[in-house]
Parts: sequence; structure tokens; C-alpha cells
Amino acid sequence: MTIEPEVYEAATWAGAVAGLLAERLRTNPSLRVCLPTGDTPVPVYDAVVALALAGACSFERATVVLLDEWVGLAPGDPARCDTRIRTGLIDRLPAPPAALHVIDADDPSPEAAAERHDEAARDLDLVVLGLGMNGHVGFNEPGSMADSPTRVLPLTDASRDAARARYGSRAVPVAGITIGMDRILAAREIWLLVTGQRKAGILRRALRDPESPDCPASYLRRHPSLRVFADDAAAGPMGR
Repeated sequence: MTIEPEVYEAATWAGAVAGLLAERLRTNPSLRVCLPTGDTPVPVYDAVVALALAGACSFERATVVLLDEWVGLAPGDPARCDTRIRTGLIDRLPAPPAALHVIDADDPSPEAAAERHDEAARDLDLVVLGLGMNGHVGFNEPGSMADSPTRVLPLTDASRDAARARYGSRAVPVAGITIGMDRILAAREIWLLVTGQRKAGILRRALRDPESPDCPASYLRRHPSLRVFADDAAAGPMGR
């Protein structure tokens, strides 16, 4: 399936995506949405908070499910995904979601934590994703298949380095837990968010090259309700 990205100028991209998320919440107040952390969604969450404070949307009846989590970082570590989703979105909302499902990375058995989170990730209305430089979504790194389950998995060196260099972790994570490609593809709708010129090449691979475990994001094209939101810099080489 050929997917064309929806392209926005950098200055309007985040507001456009936030407006669409607010619309989903108005249409379905009990929305079950899986959300990522990382850098890409930060301006979207800023815009969503502004809309919520203005009364244009509410998470009060919604369920938020976290996409992934590092294993081996202490509670409250600034790089932890549960910390980032709370400080970047949840704690800034005028009313919290009806339910927030984060991953219990402190469980002595990460496998048991992954199994519980897999249950929380059933029956999702919407999954929002960023795109990794190597084609990963969540911690579904290259080598992942379309039916890869929610699981504990080793991290690439790039992902481990990002925890400290980009997010200020106080330790190096030992592994990751991610919602699997199977749960992502089972959602009713998927949004892929891509910004910046450095993502242009991998976006082209994800949308144009044959499906491959070398680029797990390429499997998203199977989904009948995939929408790709890109800024000019990321989508430029693909044309408008």
C-alpha cells in the first residue's frame, strides 16, 4: 500500500496534530490512546495542553497507555518514559485521564511487567508513534516482525546512548519494554509523527521501500487507517 504523508510547515505541524487529537477526544471522550515519549511529540503535547486548558478537549474520560519504557533506570529518572509522559502531558492537564497505564519497569520480572502491559494495550482506538532513525517504532528495533509481541528486548547502542545524551538519564538502561508490533497493528488507527530533515531518509524507506524487518516502521503500511504527519523538512524529498 502506498501512503502519502500529510505535510505541514514546521511552524504549524504540532498545532495541526494537536487539533486532530482534540477532535478525536471530542468525538470519543472515552478514547483509548497509546502515546509515545521522545522528542518528536513534545510540541504536540504542548499544544494539546493549551487546548485542554482552553476547554477545547478533555482527557477526563480517556485512557492513556504508554508505548514503551527503559529497564534499569531508577524511579523518577528524567529519561524514564513514565516521568516524561507525566511531566510533558499528564500533570499539566486540567483533569487527568480516567486511566493511565505506564509500564512497571521496577518489577523484578520485566517479563511479567511486559505481559501486564500487553493486556493494557488491548483494544486501542489510536496509537501515536514517532519514527526512529533506524526505522524503529517504540523499542521495536530492526529485526522486529509484524507479529512481534509486547516484550522485553535488548537496546541498540544508539538507544542506550540516547537515554543519557538526550534525556539526561542517571544510569545506562539495560533493556527496554515495548508494546509489540502486533498490538500496534491491531489498533483502530495509527498516527506516525515525523519531523526534521534527518528523518527524511528513513521516512522514505518506511513509506516507499519493500516491507522489511530492517525497518519495522514499514509494516505500518499494512494498516488501513495509517496517517503520517510530517513537516516540510522530513517530507521534502518525497514531494508534496
